[in-house]
Amino acid sequence: MTAPAEFDLFLTGPIFFDIVFTGLPAEPAPGTEVWAEGMGSLPGGVANLAVAAARLGLRTSLSAGFGDDAYGQWAWSLLEDQEHIDLSRSRTFPGWHSAVTVSLATHGDRTMITHGHPVPIPQAELVGRPPRTRAVLAELVAPEGEEPWWGTVGDSGALVFADVGWDPTERWNAADLDALASCHAFLPNHVEAMAYTRADTPEDALGRLADRVPLAIVTKGSAGAIAVDSTTGESASVPSLDVRSVDPTGAGDVFAAAVVLGTLAEWPLEQRLLFASLCSALAVQHFGGSLASPGWGDIADWWEATTRAAGSSADAAELAQRYGFLEDLVRDVPRNAVRRAEATFGLLTEAEQFAEP
Repeated sequence: MTAPAEFDLFLTGPIFFDIVFTGLPAEPAPGTEVWAEGMGSLPGGVANLAVAAARLGLRTSLSAGFGDDAYGQWAWSLLEDQEHIDLSRSRTFPGWHSAVTVSLATHGDRTMITHGHPVPIPQAELVGRPPRTRAVLAELVAPEGEEPWWGTVGDSGALVFADVGWDPTERWNAADLDALASCHAFLPNHVEAMAYTRADTPEDALGRLADRVPLAIVTKGSAGAIAVDSTTGESASVPSLDVRSVDPTGAGDVFAAAVVLGTLAEWPLEQRLLFASLCSALAVQHFGGSLASPGWGDIADWWEATTRAAGSSADAAELAQRYGFLEDLVRDVPRNAVRRAEATFGLLTEAEQFAEP
């Protein structure tokens, strides 16, 4: 008899200390100073995924390397104590400083400047033996010279949800897609999907990916998302929600976490896409990447506001009809349910607490 899973989701990857500036009147030019309307600090990188999943109620475990500076210790404390993410397979490395990213959010997109160094040990060594989990979220392409740490987790019944980052070489090696044979799902954006499959349209790219992996999803930014699930025989296409984007950092991570939740709960494919699109839309209206990830309290608030407006707004009425499945999901959400958090580094006394004596 197979032992029950310890977690719903396990993931690994680099942690960054993100400093996000929003409301810039113009992009900075050499020799100038630009004042931002908003600023927040928060754990970034794989923390975006981990927080998004935990906010939605998934039992989440994270394996990551942390610096032994104040930033790293603060990030550990926030993820473990505030977000209730399991860090038993994470490590703090003495003398290794946190990677830092400065994100400038403007014109609905972002520009980032990053400084950091690779984790001192290989990813597989950091992870060790993965825990019993229902699903993992992983990068499809392993770091150069390393084997995918998730290669055998499927043997224990875990579903592998694979993502892929931007290829800085822009070669988009189609052989990288061979790893999809060990995956349950693949969630690239339309640029990545078209580049890897050499397709001319997102729809053509989706068709080619659906031949390789049971659940293929291609996100199209403001044009929505499309998907094929061969395990259920479903295909779906959903629009995005029209919202004012303050900071798109981590929107794809929020989408992926919501897809994992819906898949584990065996929701219909269209509902999974709609729910993921909603979660992303709720996140981008606030700055802060991981800490802007919505919780069930935020989702219930949105549903209540939408249904209240449905009687006087045709747009709200259409949304209420499209998202009618939420009624059953949020009916028992308590008023004190998890909601997004403020993006800030915290008090100076907290930094002093973690400083070397």
